Amino acid sequence: MTPRKRPALGVLIYSVIAFGLGAYFTFAAVQGDYGLFRRAEIEAGEKALRAQLAQLEQQVARMENLTHRLSDTYLDLDLLDQQARDVLGLLRADEIVIR
Repeated sequence: MTPRKRPALGVLIYSVIAFGLGAYFTFAAVQGDYGLFRRAEIEAGEKALRAQLAQLEQQVARMENLTHRLSDTYLDLDLLDQQARDVLGLLRADEIVIR
């Protein structure tokens, strides 16, 4: 029988370095600036921003509708009356105010 030899020191150092680099790159791929967790955060932020954009687009459409209804080419008298009451505090002569 031949006696067993210990592995060479160079192989051991190479293995430790390879394992260390593999662990580092795995960690960076998961938690780094461009990793999986960061991607999940960005996608969640994107979803929130898209919801906010949809809400703002609805508000813009509502404002455009109100602006059109009070324009020179098309005048909604009911809306004009409502705005005069809300903004200017105007009343008709036959109305009674109860506070």
